[in-house]
Amino acid sequence: MTAEVLSIHPTKPEPDRIARVVQSIAAGNVAALPTDTFYGLAVDPVNLRAVERIYEIKTRARHKPLSLLISETAQAYGLARQLDTAFDRLAERFWPGPLTIIVKAGARLPLRVTANTGNVALRVPEAAIARAVVDSLGLPITATSANLRGMPECTDAHFVRAQLADQIPLIVDGGATPRSLPTTIVDLSGGGNSWMILREGAIPTHEIALTLQH
Repeated sequence: MTAEVLSIHPTKPEPDRIARVVQSIAAGNVAALPTDTFYGLAVDPVNLRAVERIYEIKTRARHKPLSLLISETAQAYGLARQLDTAFDRLAERFWPGPLTIIVKAGARLPLRVTANTGNVALRVPEAAIARAVVDSLGLPITATSANLRGMPECTDAHFVRAQLADQIPLIVDGGATPRSLPTTIVDLSGGGNSWMILREGAIPTHEIALTLQH
């Protein structure tokens, strides 16, 4: 297998090209595409064989849940449960953007995606290509970084190709990603408006704290 590289405009994605990506993902394939931080590996999260393929490609620990990209905050309410005011404040302030929020997963999501944790990590990206794919597919997509374990994350399609061209059928070239820092990850799964920073990335901890204090 050698990956097809498909160029798509980063801010005005061509609908026919998005349709090709969606067709591939809907068929159970893995596609690499740009997010607002790094390139990510996208599959249909309800297709367990496709989800398993991501774990194989990345030799990823099976206890690590996959983060999901959604195209608007409203979709979170169909994927998660017990969302509280802390979630609403963070989503309103930082989405679309490089913030991943971990919340309790709703019953619709397969346990495989949550890695049996009962939690799900959600993000609305700024990246137009990723949002267009989610909109057209009608489902969230996975967004784990498109790199082999132990190798650097990729900010450009050429780097993805160098690492993964023989592992996946489709790489979307949407140019260089705008940031080289990962998303900040906030865990709200404890409920009761409790929160914890699991990884500080593009959004500093003090901005999260300020948002949640008010």
